[in-house]
Amino acid sequence: MTTIVYALYLAIAIAFTVWVARTLSSNGIVFLVECFGHDEILAKSTNHLLVVGFYLMNLGFIFLALQFGEPPATVPDAIVFLSSKVGLAVVVLGAMHFFNMHAIATFGRKVSGWLREGHYWAERTRAQPATAG
Repeated sequence: MTTIVYALYLAIAIAFTVWVARTLSSNGIVFLVECFGHDEILAKSTNHLLVVGFYLMNLGFIFLALQFGEPPATVPDAIVFLSSKVGLAVVVLGAMHFFNMHAIATFGRKVSGWLREGHYWAERTRAQPATAG
């Protein structure tokens, strides 16, 4: 029973992590583009790096969390085990999201200011073809 419950925990927590990462990545790109002074290349690169870091932190936590707590012996124990482990993983996912949002909002404005002050911004604007629309 323990092996089945551990496998269920890993499947649920990993699937949830993948879903959250994809959702945040696809919906967060607009926010990143705005934070980085409308530099889409920088925003997409940062978005990808955030997704990789998100996976590393959350999957590491999910795997390490297996060692905590007593292995379930009964069906009620398995339900408590799964709900507490998955619930803790969800709380960690939420905390990581809010930490990332705060960091991006804080540092994104600084990076955007640096880009606008320097020659990089002027060169990037000239190098990009004008888009119709």
